[in-house]
Amino acid sequence: QLQASGGGLVQAGGSLILNCAASGFSSDDYAVAWFRQAPGKEREGISCLASDGRTMYDDSVKGRFTISGDNAKNTVYLHMNSLKPDDTAVYYCAADLGGCSLWARAYSYWGRGTQVTVSS
Repeated sequence: QLQASGGGLVQAGGSLILNCAASGFSSDDYAVAWFRQAPGKEREGISCLASDGRTMYDDSVKGRFTISGDNAKNTVYLHMNSLKPDDTAVYYCAADLGGCSLWARAYSYWGRGTQVTVSS
């Protein structure tokens, strides 16, 4: 089971940290990714953390967002800086065995989303 949290309302230029807590399995063995879905748009992959520590970012967030993991807490974080109104979306975390991918179909396990709203 995955639980995403940490969303909220923030002004443009601000920061948020999203948490993805895993239970029932060890995030050490899985790739964990963050996706987001804005109203009227398709779900898009924005970042992934592989079990070997490698990371992947979509160009839209590269340089602003950082993904990291805490194996002891079985939690993956998404540090979001320099937020823009275009970052407004429901954010989801997902996990699966295998390498990193920003393709939603690569993931079998999904958490409930957390809303991020960036005001201008």
